[in-house]
Amino acid sequence: MSTNDTRIYLASGSPRRREILEQLGLHLERIHADIDETTRPGEDAVAYTERLAREKAEAGWRVVSSCGLPERALLAADTTVTQDGEIFGKPENADDARRMLRAFSGRSHQAITSVAVMRGDKLLVKTSVTDVRFKALSDAEIERYIGSGEPFDKAGAYGIQGKAGVFIERIEGSYTGVMGLPVHETALLLAEFGFELP
Repeated sequence: MSTNDTRIYLASGSPRRREILEQLGLHLERIHADIDETTRPGEDAVAYTERLAREKAEAGWRVVSSCGLPERALLAADTTVTQDGEIFGKPENADDARRMLRAFSGRSHQAITSVAVMRGDKLLVKTSVTDVRFKALSDAEIERYIGSGEPFDKAGAYGIQGKAGVFIERIEGSYTGVMGLPVHETALLLAEFGFELP
């Protein structure tokens, strides 16, 4: 692949990941790659996100191969949130979102994003772990946020780039990693496949 080729497959439906990659100058083609995201017994959050990113990439690559699409790099990612060893995925309903936000209130948690890039038999994964500290949240703040509808498609029931930004006292790590795609790790991976960014 030439280093000036900016085309890549994205095995993710996340508008945030698409936006970040497009800001880096990449041209994306979305690939559907559905997998079972159930956690395995004894699996910690880092192992979980790395496995899911890898499995999404492999599933996406099977689609590329079976459809006879041109061979080019494919990127997949997975984000989860963890606190005290518990994994917080996307909330199932308002009560689940409420439970998550109350758990984070006035405390720190970790947002973990693993990125996988695959082309042919080559598959590489990198992971970003960011500490996120929430201010103490009132019940009214939690209810207003749930009422906005924003929590329901996001791991940990919040989006750092949205209304929940007002909850966050500080982060240590990657802001874009909390969004769902750590730019630094992503650029390192893509460099392994011949991309020159920015």
